[in-house]
Amino acid sequence: MAKLYFKFGAMGCSKTAQALITKFNYEERGMKVLLLKPAIDDRDGVNTVKSRIGLEEEAVTVGGSENVYEKYLNNYSDCNVIIVDECQFLSPEQVDQLADIVINENIPVLCFGLSTDFTTHLFPGSKRLFEIAESIAEIKSVCNCGSKATVNARLDSNGRIVTKGSQVCIGGNDRYVAMCRKCWLERLAKERE
Repeated sequence: MAKLYFKFGAMGCSKTAQALITKFNYEERGMKVLLLKPAIDDRDGVNTVKSRIGLEEEAVTVGGSENVYEKYLNNYSDCNVIIVDECQFLSPEQVDQLADIVINENIPVLCFGLSTDFTTHLFPGSKRLFEIAESIAEIKSVCNCGSKATVNARLDSNGRIVTKGSQVCIGGNDRYVAMCRKCWLERLAKERE
């Protein structure tokens, strides 16, 4: 029986690399994979999923109000599995649509993404995945101090931590650094002195 999977972690924990490796594993066994990503994530190109270690694949984008289930039924119903990168940017409704594909079409859906934003609050798509996914697994990342990284600290152009602004700000190592909560809080306090 197919499941809805949510694999999450902080920035730099290899979520995208693992998504692309998973895609390769399915394809190596002759299965057709639908690789999806939210259209809002245009950092590496509109239709490109690219990991920090250089793995790269073409993907199908999903607009913010687009019905994922209808897109699947109309264009990709021959696939054996759906893999979603940057799933935190999906709407709760789109997560429900993916869950409907799992249940109604018996197609596994593997979602890879962040759980929280730069203020440590859940993204709406991630929140919904925590609520309904049948399998939830954390992909761990490490802070500079050696502890588990749990915070996606957003940095301004001067390298200072930002705590206000839009929840979505697309960027990579130039904009974000994964930190443990203790280091994040200590750095925030120091920068506010």
